[in-house]
Amino acid sequence: MANNFVFNDSLPVAPLKLAALESCKDFASKVDSHIVQFRRNDMEELKRRKADLHYRGYDVDSYLLDFECPRFGTGEAKAVINESVRGTDIFVMADVMNYSIPYTVCGYTNHMSPDDHFQDMKRVIGSCVATAHRVNVVMPFLYESRQHKRSKRESLDCAMALEELIQMGVENIITFDAHDPRVQNAIPLYGFDNFMPTYQFVKTLFTHDKTTQIDKDHLMIISPDEGAMNRAVYLANNLGVDMGMFYKRRDYSKVVNGRNPIVAHEFLGSSVEGKTVLIIDDMISSGESMLDTCKELKERKAAKAIVCCTFGLFTNGLEKFDEYYEKGYLDYVITTNLNYRPKELFDRKWYLEADMSKYTAAIINSLNHDRSISASLSPTDKIQKLVQRRHNGEI
Repeated sequence: MANNFVFNDSLPVAPLKLAALESCKDFASKVDSHIVQFRRNDMEELKRRKADLHYRGYDVDSYLLDFECPRFGTGEAKAVINESVRGTDIFVMADVMNYSIPYTVCGYTNHMSPDDHFQDMKRVIGSCVATAHRVNVVMPFLYESRQHKRSKRESLDCAMALEELIQMGVENIITFDAHDPRVQNAIPLYGFDNFMPTYQFVKTLFTHDKTTQIDKDHLMIISPDEGAMNRAVYLANNLGVDMGMFYKRRDYSKVVNGRNPIVAHEFLGSSVEGKTVLIIDDMISSGESMLDTCKELKERKAAKAIVCCTFGLFTNGLEKFDEYYEKGYLDYVITTNLNYRPKELFDRKWYLEADMSKYTAAIINSLNHDRSISASLSPTDKIQKLVQRRHNGEI
C-alpha cells in the first residue's frame, strides 16, 4: 500500500524509542500508533516493490520506552529505565503544562508544575544519555518560552533551559509554535526545530464549517497583537485574504498581577463587516485579550469570530468563554491536543480540536531516518492543496 512515509534508500539511524513522560502519555500513545502504522505500510510497500529488506527495527508493536519516575516521601524523584537503551535513538516527550498530575510531599498533595516536569525530563535524559545512540527532546510547549528576553534585571529562563539540555547531551529539540523562536540563538550549533499547526487549523475549520468562503469578501485573518503578526501574515497569504491587527494600549504607570493592565485594544485594518474572522495566536492563557478581541470584532459587525490557538491553557477557567459564547461574541475556539486539556473543555459547544499526533509522528519518523523535514516546517503545499480541494467542492 503506497504512502508518504516510505524511505526506500535509508535505514533508521538507530532503533527508535519514545520516552513519554506521564504528562503526555495519551498524546504519545497516539503518536506511537501512527508510527507503527507508517512502518507497517512501509514494509508492505517495500515488499511490493521487491526492495532489499534489511533490518529496519520495524517489527515491533510499540516504540514506547518502559520507564518510570517514582518519588520519595520528601517529593524528591528519580528516573528508572526498565529496558536496555544501548544504541537507540530516544525521543523524550513531555508536556510541561500538564497541571493534573498530583504527588505527595510529607503528607501534603502537590500538583506538578512546569518546573517539576522539566526536572523529570532531565532525569530521564540523565538516565539514558550515556548509552543511547542519540537523545532528542519533543517539548510541544517550550518550557519558559514566555521568558525569552530580558527587559530589566531578570532571568532568561528559556535560554538557560535550552543550554542545560544541550550540556546534558541532547542533540535535537523539537517544539511547536514557540512564543519567540529566536530563543534558539542560545544554542546555535545544535538542532532546534519549531513546527507550526497552521495546516491542521485550516483542515479542522474546513471540516467543521462547510459554509466558510475562502475569498477577500468573506474571510479575514486577525492578529490579536503585534507578536502574532508572522502567524497571521503567513496564513492570510496562503488563503489569499486580507489581514488586520490589534495592538494593546497599556497603562505603564501600574502593575497588576505582574503586568501592565490593558486600557484598550486598537484595530488596524480594513472593514470586517459581514466577514468571518480567524484570530490566530500561539496560546490562550487567561483568554482575556482573546475574548476582548472577539468582542471588538463583533461590535465592528463581523459575521463570525473564530479563535485558532496552538495551546489552550485556560488558566482562569472556561466560564468567561461560556459567557462570551452565549452573548454571541465568540463562535468557536480551535486548539491543538499538544497540551493537557481539562475534561470539561470537551463538553463545550464552542470547542474544536486540531489533532497533531499524526504530524508529530511523521516528524519523529523522518528524524529517525535522518531525512529532510523542510516540508513539515513549511506546510505551504499542503495548505494550497487543501484550499484547492475546498474550492472544487471536495471538502
